Amino acid sequence: MKTSVSEKGQVTIPKALRDRLGIRPGQTLEFYEEGGRLIAARVAEADPVDRVYGILTAHRTTDALLRALRGKPDAVGRK
Repeated sequence: MKTSVSEKGQVTIPKALRDRLGIRPGQTLEFYEEGGRLIAARVAEADPVDRVYGILTAHRTTDALLRALRGKPDAVGRK
């Protein structure tokens, strides 16, 4: 398949290749040169859990939180 480079340096990836490779609008591609060839690779999306991991704070130790969840008073007598 052939395509042309625009004056702005833009290239349209043929639809058949986009469909076969699962390239969707808004997806990020990484370009690099290898042996005189231009290579485009999809950038792996971050796992949604990894994006939010560690943003919340409990203000208690894990042991105190588990005691509270189990209905046992913590070290200072609070529930």
